[in-house]
Amino acid sequence: MRGGQERQSLMLLGVVADDLVPADHPIRAIRRIVAPALATLSPVFDRLYKAGGRPSIPPEHLLKGLVLIALYSVRSERQFCERLQYDLLFKWFLDLNITDPAWDPSTFSKHRADLLEQRVVHEFVAAVLAEAQRRQLLSADHFTVDGTLLEAWASLKSFQPKAPPSDSDDGAPPSAVGGKNPAVDFHGEKRSNATHQSTTDPEARLAKKGPGKEAKLCFLGNVLMENRHGLVVDMETTLATGTGEVEAALAMLDRVDGQHPITVGADKLYDQQPFVTGCRGKHVTPHGAQKQRSAIDGRTTRHAGYAVSQKLRKRVEEIVGWQKTIGGCRTLRYRGLDRVAQWFMRTATAYNLVRMVKLPETPPAGGPAPVVAPAAGCRTSAPGGPTHRQGRSSARPARYPAPVDHENALFFSTLLGPPRAVLGRSARARAHAPGVPVAGGSPAAGPRNPRRRPRSHFAAYRRRWRLRDPAPRPSHGGS
Repeated sequence: MRGGQERQSLMLLGVVADDLVPADHPIRAIRRIVAPALATLSPVFDRLYKAGGRPSIPPEHLLKGLVLIALYSVRSERQFCERLQYDLLFKWFLDLNITDPAWDPSTFSKHRADLLEQRVVHEFVAAVLAEAQRRQLLSADHFTVDGTLLEAWASLKSFQPKAPPSDSDDGAPPSAVGGKNPAVDFHGEKRSNATHQSTTDPEARLAKKGPGKEAKLCFLGNVLMENRHGLVVDMETTLATGTGEVEAALAMLDRVDGQHPITVGADKLYDQQPFVTGCRGKHVTPHGAQKQRSAIDGRTTRHAGYAVSQKLRKRVEEIVGWQKTIGGCRTLRYRGLDRVAQWFMRTATAYNLVRMVKLPETPPAGGPAPVVAPAAGCRTSAPGGPTHRQGRSSARPARYPAPVDHENALFFSTLLGPPRAVLGRSARARAHAPGVPVAGGSPAAGPRNPRRRPRSHFAAYRRRWRLRDPAPRPSHGGS
């Protein structure tokens, strides 16, 4: 039987948006992280707004809206305000009622710009990282740095000479045909950042990813990831210059808290003398991938921690990939370095929220976390010097020890097995015996080498030889 169509009628319903959002939806866990972080920023919001006047959009709603734009790949603020009118999940996340009207797009953009001018996003990022630190999800010893090109919201046709030619009055590109989108022929013209500039976004720079790649107007985004759970602890957006990645990496390492030695993993682009020298001057061990002629020598690569950093540094590509595919950083939607930096920072924070939801919460019980002692053979200070250095930018001691690892034995056992420097000769022999557990709890596989005789066999052979021939052996040096 075919059902009949009934027209929708107005009626009073006792339902709220919270009843319609599934109980196991991941957005609920994200909301439980965002709400306490925004609660800590309430005194900051009180200082930014005046006591009287017309009420504006709450700053908590603005920041939550920016998080939703990054999480759900909303391409514009106008589309977000349109979706807010009918998407109940968005209204629930923003603590709005079902019947509350959506904001006007121009009002949302105006209040968002005023809020970002006060650097509130930096406070929000710090609050999210503080929650991750409370859950003991951050590592203070091992990091990874990487940079990527962010395509600017400007066309190559806007990349015109800074000074107009003498034989032209308007400085238009050669072979320009009239119209809104003129056809431009740049064939045979040499263009560089020194002589040309974009009229749409003057701060964008012409750059390319590698040899043989196309050149685009870009900015440079850099992230600093901690290696324990792959969370972003710092980010930096700079102009797309040839040395921007190294300069941004050193600047982010300067902002790392603590006085203990740390390590930083990187790809082959960072295997250059300015980066290695800058890291060692800050007491940071560079664990970068090596080129054919590398600036990183065997003092660093001979340790097991170097292999661990090379294995874990690939996680940073997941961060950059998420920001470009989901967060909308592949092609930027803002112009100007400041606005681009704010958007890059918001997408990195959204990635942290998604990542933190998937990690178990382990709050400290009773007090601060115990300090993990360094592995055997590790030294935490220079000979005759203090145990900790005075600052990350201080001068390097003359006899600074070789780069070492400062993670516990469990960290090595779960990734690469126990380091050979910790095990003695007898312990390594027992580790290769079948059925004998090694560090980490898993038994070693494989039988013992049958061609290798145990030490006790050779010792017994020497004792029997001495008993058969107690006389001293003649010397072969003379007659």
